[in-house]
Amino acid sequence: MIIRPATGADRSSVVALWETVFPDDPPHNAPSKVFDAKLAVQDDLLLVAVDENAVIGTTMAGYDGFRGWLNRVAVLPQHQRRGVATALVHHAMRQLRTAGCTKVNIQIRSTNAEVRGFYESLGFDVEERLSMARHIG
Repeated sequence: MIIRPATGADRSSVVALWETVFPDDPPHNAPSKVFDAKLAVQDDLLLVAVDENAVIGTTMAGYDGFRGWLNRVAVLPQHQRRGVATALVHHAMRQLRTAGCTKVNIQIRSTNAEVRGFYESLGFDVEERLSMARHIG
């Protein structure tokens, strides 16, 4: 397995992966929109894990100069529990650290205990915060 930045040639594979792993995402998070938007901004932080020339996982990171974010950590079901997500998170965090980032945030659904456990195993802590959002586009 290799981890590398995604390219336009990965679009269909990444979109299909996200549709599989995040089937209940709202329309504003449509995989095709998210992929295109990320390639337009900090494209080096959209990472793919590739095994035998197939995209099997992704993570999308961002850095605003103050803190970093991890989004869209996703692995195809048949490749889960093999260290792919862990490798993607570590790779993204190294890139963020190199950029000067000192803190990385993630948001997960509060009901997703399995994913919470995964991130806790990587050293993430729950911070008592209220997440708010407003769609402006």
